[in-house]
Amino acid sequence: MIVNGVDAAKSATNTTSTTSSTNMIDYNGFLQLLIAQMRNQDPTNPTDSTEYMSQLAQLSSVEQAVQTNAKLDTLLSTSAMSQAEGLIGRTASFTDESGTSTTGKIKEVYIIQGGAVATLESGVKVSLGPGITIS
Repeated sequence: MIVNGVDAAKSATNTTSTTSSTNMIDYNGFLQLLIAQMRNQDPTNPTDSTEYMSQLAQLSSVEQAVQTNAKLDTLLSTSAMSQAEGLIGRTASFTDESGTSTTGKIKEVYIIQGGAVATLESGVKVSLGPGITIS
């Protein structure tokens, strides 16, 4: 069993946010822009009410997307913890940069920003990702 889902999901998220951030503003930026527009509109020629409602609908959509992303992050973390729990007691095999092969039973697994790290019974810590075989 190869475990690399946490890193892959994080990498895909980073790529998506980088791409979208160059084309779009975030929720707070949109809200600031909308408030600035409302403050600086010409009182003799106010913004069309349909345009205003459209902007409020956009604001609502952005807010829902932000909340969905936060819930998705929580779900991914929970999923990673569930997967990590299932690895305890299993055998991990890997080869380090020097070419040394190591095999050992997984004693504990903890989640970090970039994925998961397993501690073997021998005390060796290994980042779970490509090149690690779990059996």
